[in-house]
Parts: sequence; structure tokens; C-alpha cells
Amino acid sequence: MNRFTRRRWLHAGAFGLGSLGLADLLRLQAATPKSHAATSAGHKSPPADACIVLFLNGGPSHLDMWDMKPDAPEGVRGEFKSISTSVPGYSVGEHMPKLARQMHRFSVVRSMHHRVNNAHALAVYTALTGHDRGDANMIVGQASSDYPTPGAALAKLRPAAADVVPSVVLPYLTKEGAKGPPQPGFFGGFLGRGYDPLFVLNDPNAPEFDVPELALPGEMTGERLAARRNLLTGVGRRELPGTATSGLGDDGRAYDQFQQRAFDLLTSSAARQALRLTQEKDADRERYGRNIYGQSVLLARRLVEAGTRCVTISWAPDANATWDTHAGNFTKLKDTLLPQLDAACSSLVDDLVERGMWERTIVAVFGDFGRTPTVNKNAGRDHWNYCYSLMLGGGGFRGGFQYGASDKTGAFPARDPLVPGDIIATIYRQLGVDPTQMVYDQLARPHRLVADGSPVTELLA
Repeated sequence: MNRFTRRRWLHAGAFGLGSLGLADLLRLQAATPKSHAATSAGHKSPPADACIVLFLNGGPSHLDMWDMKPDAPEGVRGEFKSISTSVPGYSVGEHMPKLARQMHRFSVVRSMHHRVNNAHALAVYTALTGHDRGDANMIVGQASSDYPTPGAALAKLRPAAADVVPSVVLPYLTKEGAKGPPQPGFFGGFLGRGYDPLFVLNDPNAPEFDVPELALPGEMTGERLAARRNLLTGVGRRELPGTATSGLGDDGRAYDQFQQRAFDLLTSSAARQALRLTQEKDADRERYGRNIYGQSVLLARRLVEAGTRCVTISWAPDANATWDTHAGNFTKLKDTLLPQLDAACSSLVDDLVERGMWERTIVAVFGDFGRTPTVNKNAGRDHWNYCYSLMLGGGGFRGGFQYGASDKTGAFPARDPLVPGDIIATIYRQLGVDPTQMVYDQLARPHRLVADGSPVTELLA
């Protein structure tokens, strides 16, 4: 959904009598029959309340970050040196010095794999949903039959407070190529568009940064909004467009509790405050990095602090723009990508620990796949789905732990291989959601929440 459409829907839902607006989206979210409601994950108190995903869209090079091979041949080990970390005996790439001092807080998995090597879109979808549909030699966009992104599933199964944005994706709705469609994996999928995250697509580093989707029109005050709400409440029965054939039903009450939730969100002090990065000290903004990604990570921390359940940073405007390092891998990592990630992620960890949020907030750092063990003729590394690494911390994950291992060139798992579904299932478990439960699409068809994968208890504290 583009920004214009999202804004128009939001304003129509709050201020007009036509169109499908925010209140209607909330109503659609709650219209699933009670028999389709979520089951618990067996926790009286889930270990985590929120998740921040730093999604390194394009495929980060595991061999130059988390799974260094200093004894491998030159054409495999690459240009970077290994540096010691806060975990004895474990090293990372030299261009992550700040994260090296934080590794005692993270689990690193070095035995990931899946079936998608060609199409970024399908690899992204697999990584974010745990549903591996296999590879393709064509451009693939999002579809209504897709599995939901974790933020969408959490909005349904463990919703946030009414005046909090439940799920956010920023700063890009990443395209499959510069002129391609939006990638799948970031949407509500078969749960319906009412479960799409809020896409914040303005640059948080820009002086004029704003989120118009959550702003009242220029002449609309809180008092006028309350008066408009009272007017709309007195209109009488109002049918939700499409309910005659959707099977969702409508009790005929005008602008019911879902309309109230829409007004709550639009007038929420918590939502507005979370988006005001200017309230941060200049020094703190500098720590995260004065770039679109650093400030997006800072904004993610603020949103989670305000109660948002899931924030995903998609680290690329399109699939080939950043971490897809087919050429100049070492230059791009050294000069831009790793310094930005190192500053933003380490600052996020520091802040979550300082604020007492680390134990209740999952921080997940991963991409769609890894890079080839061999360096190509363009000083790059190509797609490699057969083995890659990722990093998980906070929210009850073990610290200072390495799970699995790759072979001597980082080409294939040597032990304990995992698939993306295992990681997504583990994240759901920690957030109090049963990954094996059945959830229902808009035609009331059942789907297991995580199609293929199980929680990995060895990763948990």
C-alpha cells in the first residue's frame, strides 16, 4: 500500500462516511469468529513483549561479518581481518568493533539455509514468514495468499493497546529491483490488508520528518475531532462495505469500538510522542548515525518503548541497492554498510539495556540469505542460500552463544542446520504466540502459523 492510499484511507475512516478507513481496518481485524482466535504458547507471562527486526535486505555476507574463515584460502576468506569479541574464542569481522563488544548479549546462528537462491523476493518472504515456496526465475510481488509478516500476526494474536500503532515497517517498502513491485513478506497476507503494518516511508533523518498517516489535517483540532466523532456516532446503522458478501457480518452499531480505536490512535499522545525524534539529544542521534537507517533504528526503539509490538527496518530501497554486494563487496561493507549497522545496532542494545527493556525486547538481525564463499571477479560475493548466519538477542535469547557451524569455507552447514521457519517460530514463542496454532484466512481456511519450523530451545536462556 503506498503512502497516498494509506493516508487517504486513514482520513476517510476518521473524518468521512465513505471509503474503507482505519476504523474499518480495525473492524476487519476483529471480525474473525471467536473459534479462530489465537491459542496461547503455554506461557502465563511471555518472555518478550516486542521485537525489532533489522532486516539486511539483499543478503549480508556472513563470511565477512559473523562467520570469519581466517584459515581459508585467500579467495574465500576475503579482505577483512577477524577481531576478538566479548565472548572468549569467538571473532567477528573487523568493521563491527562496537558490536564485537556486545556479542555476550547475542546468540549467533551460523547454520541457516533455505531453498531460494535466485529471487530476492522469495528469499525475503521465506526469511520473514518462515514459509519456503522455493525459487523462481521471475519477478515476484506480494499477494493476498501470502503468509503474514510477524508484525501482522502479532497484531491479530497479541494486539497492542488501542492507542498504539501495533506494527511498523520503515524506512522503505523495498522493491524487487529499482522498478519492481514491493517485495512479499512485509504484509498481512492471508489475514487481510487490515493487518498490514503502518509503512513509515519518510526519512527519519530529514529535518522535516513527519508521519502524515498519524497526523490530523491542518485545521482539525482535538476538540473538532471529538465533535466529529459524536456526529458520526449519531448517524445510525452503517454497513461496512463488502460485508454482504464477505461473510464477516455487521451488528449494525454505528461507529462502534473500532471507530473509537481509530480516534484513539489519531489522538494518541503516545503515538505522537514516539515519532518525535527531535526530542532525542543530538549526541544520542549521532550515536545511532545521522543517516536514514540509523535514525530508523532509533525510531524503532521509541516506537517499542511506546508499546508497538513489532518494528521492522528494511535496510534497502530495492533488493539490489545495499547488501546485495555482487560487486565491490568489501568496499561497500567497509565504507558504508557495516559502520552504519555497527553504530545503530550497538546503540540500540545500549539503550534497551539502560532503559530496562532488553529482557523484554527481541532484537533480530538477519537478511534473505548469505554470500558465496568465493569472491568473484568484481571483488563481490554472489547469492548463497546454502549456508548463512544471523544474530538474535534480548527477549529471553541466550547471550554469548553460537549455534551450529558451517564447514571450513562457510559453504554448507557442518552441524545443526536451521531453516527460517525455525527462527520465526522461536521468535513467536518468545512473544507468547504458539507457532503451531491454526490461523484462518478471509475465507475461513486454516493455516498453521509457521508452515515449516519449530522453536529452537537451545537458543533460549
